[in-house]
Amino acid sequence: MPALLGALVIAIAAYLLGSLSFGILYSRLRGGDIRERDLPGGSGIYRQYGLAAAILVVALDMLKGVLAVLFAYAVAPDFTWLACAFVVLGHTYPVFYRFDGGGGIAPLLGALAVVAPLPLAVMLIVALAFMPLYTRFLQPTFKIYPIPAATVLAVPLGLLLAARFGGVWDLLAGGLAMFVRALQLLRKKPKE
Repeated sequence: MPALLGALVIAIAAYLLGSLSFGILYSRLRGGDIRERDLPGGSGIYRQYGLAAAILVVALDMLKGVLAVLFAYAVAPDFTWLACAFVVLGHTYPVFYRFDGGGGIAPLLGALAVVAPLPLAVMLIVALAFMPLYTRFLQPTFKIYPIPAATVLAVPLGLLLAARFGGVWDLLAGGLAMFVRALQLLRKKPKE
């Protein structure tokens, strides 16, 4: 398969896979649409439906990232970074749900678990260790949510490790797609 065609197939397939919003599907099975009250990702599902529902939705959303990257490996391995970016873009701007989706964390975690497992593991450990400390000691001063604060610390470390062990472009592409959505969400008025 020519490289350009492979890249196009990966981008379209990853985007469509990402557009399957399991948070929205779950909320519709429960008789509503979560987007009327919250974001359709793991944290929104947790707030609206509880821990078991959140674990299910996060696992399925992570699986989208895993499948997108595995598909890229099968079609054109040099374009896994496109799978990372477009599965996140599909999740955040799903074509099936009026382009109103979640933040993209879970699909990116799933994708990075395949292409950059060591950098991902270190980033998660650093972020999870930092967030409780930040919440207790620094959040009252800086007034920023713990996840973005931990991201500022963990991502540069992840990029250094990815430069050594692989996955730099995957992390940058998926992270950029998430960053675009994060900026949009910061400007959006909270749901009442």
